[in-house]
Amino acid sequence: MTAIANRYEFVLLFDVENGNPNGDPDAGNMPRFDPETGHGLVTDVCLKRKIRNYVALVKEGAEGFNIYIQEKAVLNNTNKLAYKEYNLEPVKKKLPKKIEDAKKVTGWMCANFYDIRSFGAVMTTEINCGQVRGPIQLAFAKSVEPIVSQEVSITRMAVTNEKDLEKERTMGRKHIVPYGLYLAKGFVSAPLAEKTNFSEEDLELLWNALVNMFEHDRSAARGMMSTRKLFVFKHKDKLGNAPAHQLFDLVDIKRKESSQGPARSFADYDVAVGATPAGVELIEML
Repeated sequence: MTAIANRYEFVLLFDVENGNPNGDPDAGNMPRFDPETGHGLVTDVCLKRKIRNYVALVKEGAEGFNIYIQEKAVLNNTNKLAYKEYNLEPVKKKLPKKIEDAKKVTGWMCANFYDIRSFGAVMTTEINCGQVRGPIQLAFAKSVEPIVSQEVSITRMAVTNEKDLEKERTMGRKHIVPYGLYLAKGFVSAPLAEKTNFSEEDLELLWNALVNMFEHDRSAARGMMSTRKLFVFKHKDKLGNAPAHQLFDLVDIKRKESSQGPARSFADYDVAVGATPAGVELIEML
């Protein structure tokens, strides 16, 4: 596969209704937020997890589209596969002495794992496959307006042990955001794509994942989450034709004049994108 030849930036708009988009384990799993502004946050790691899960679902068993970072994966065992491919004997925590052999094992990992090819990976475990800097990077998503986190009481009808049959129902609590519209910014580097051989097919899969990842990530805890807009800025030149921050500033999100009180749906907002500078094409994926 041939690596992509253009630089890209993208803006992803997604929302949550009566759910927790990204709980903070250091705060009792409350929705993450900026304590100074009250704006909600969703980490880049959370978004990458959803992309990985989508790719694993739609490309299950397809050659070259395995996922390196997945539940219950033993990374040393996975890294060992690259050495086995070239009949090499791994040395604890060290890459092969020959540069060409080191490049082989790292290249094999890129070729076989979509998330390494996309996001990069630090594979310097006991079975060392090197370190890769990926072409795709994501920043934290931030809510357009401050969010309000609510704690909701829940009950369970069943009991765990027979001795508890006569007790009251089991009580529990969970946190929700009544409504929040979040904006995430992302970057795709063509020069870094050349190093991992991130292709046009890989790029198309990324766009599909960003549009559809919430459709296969439903749970009671996350409520109703949806991708609302995906704006892609395609540069004519592989090094880029405009600074990323200027392109991100073109996306304008405002409350509609008819919207009163706290926002409760995407219909409360107007979204517009200004004219792009020369050499940059705007592609609206959704």
